[in-house]
Amino acid sequence: MQATTANHTDQPQAAADPHPRIARVFQAQGQTALALRESTVAQRLEKLEALRQSLLHHQQAIIDAAAADFGRSAMEAEFTELMPVLMEIGDHRKHLKKWLKPKKVGAPLMMFGTRSQVRYEPRGRCLIISPWNYPVNLTLGPLVPAIASGNAVMIKTSEMSPHFSKVIKGIVEDCFDESEVAIFEGDVSVASALLDLPFDHMFFTGAPSIGKVVMAAAAKHLSSVTLELGGKSPIIIDASADLERAASTIAWGKFVNNGQTCIAPDHIYVHSSVKARFVEILSRTLSQWHGEGSAAQASPHLARIINPRHTARVNGLLQDALDQGATLLYGGATDLDDRFISPTLLGDIPPQARIMGEEIFGPLLPIIDFSELDQVIAAINAQPKPLALYIWSRNRANTERIIAKTSAGGTCINHVMAHFLHQNLPFGGVNNSGIGNYHGEWGIKAFSHERAILEAKLHTSHYFFPPVAEKLRGVLQWLMKRM
Repeated sequence: MQATTANHTDQPQAAADPHPRIARVFQAQGQTALALRESTVAQRLEKLEALRQSLLHHQQAIIDAAAADFGRSAMEAEFTELMPVLMEIGDHRKHLKKWLKPKKVGAPLMMFGTRSQVRYEPRGRCLIISPWNYPVNLTLGPLVPAIASGNAVMIKTSEMSPHFSKVIKGIVEDCFDESEVAIFEGDVSVASALLDLPFDHMFFTGAPSIGKVVMAAAAKHLSSVTLELGGKSPIIIDASADLERAASTIAWGKFVNNGQTCIAPDHIYVHSSVKARFVEILSRTLSQWHGEGSAAQASPHLARIINPRHTARVNGLLQDALDQGATLLYGGATDLDDRFISPTLLGDIPPQARIMGEEIFGPLLPIIDFSELDQVIAAINAQPKPLALYIWSRNRANTERIIAKTSAGGTCINHVMAHFLHQNLPFGGVNNSGIGNYHGEWGIKAFSHERAILEAKLHTSHYFFPPVAEKLRGVLQWLMKRM
């Protein structure tokens, strides 16, 4: 007995799985995904209604989490977290039957005698990795089309917004068994374990640097991906712009969630003839709303930066710009212990300053003057394609020229960020700022495979079977000239 025991203990021991639940749930969801292929529109809508009810039930918990993780106001939490998901659910409730209906397609000349259609089928097992900046919105927003398309889903929430993560877990577990939708909290090791699995589709929202990691992991299994990333989204303000409206709208869009928004304006190009006036109006607006500098720390409408590390990062961008010779136009107050940096406007930024190369993701706004529009277009095209590009102009020729000569995930004219809330527009980036779209019908396309179905009613292909009669070449050449 002792010898047997000794021999047994001498055998190499397999390393224990540090995340056994992940493997167990993934296996269980394989069977669920097969069953969900046959789920009806009515069954999927019933699940969306359950999610809607759970969201409303947890409304106060969402508000409390926003305050705990970010110091955000109740109004901001409801507008940026709860409302967009409820809008997405409402849009699916109205249109899902139409979106999922097989789409008949006509037969081209060479396909005479066939009948064809495109059907949307679920991709299967999907992974959603969500960011920390708008946790409910950017976790449950993608979940809506994933469920509506008939998929099983595993979700990794961000450990950087722990109160939100706890609330999201409660919302999902109220509605779904983990064999259909499962939540995973934890650090990067949890994300790595999930990325090792052969999901049918991966949906990631976050920084381009991590998007590359997700895409590399997906490539190992040839998983399809939707990557919602970010980048330095510019604003162009020409000499014709309505400066009052531009200033107030930009002040809102830039500093909601204290600049921690993937489509927030990153920097502004403003025509030199109106720069001074624009800075004056924008400064006045910010002072009226929040107070300037350290006084803004008491504003109930300004969130805090997510954690001390990111606060130090944003402060580092500010101090580097000032050290390099940038001009402080407005704000500049910091309290690292409170994770607070006031709304700050910077001018005369040297091109080598870090703030001109890194995504800011905070309450700093560089303002750059220009005299010729081609200068701005060249500067934008020299950088990776942004997630958003904003144009403030009453000159239609300028607007069309900018759109034609640049590329961006989305563009607003005389507005900022509003395209995210427009349910009939696709939302997504291009290249460095993302791959693929979602929202509305584009969400269904992201989480579905568009399957081609062809049925032969009248067979004509035998005319092409060997041996081919030489006279058929004349018919073929006649057809090719008419294609």
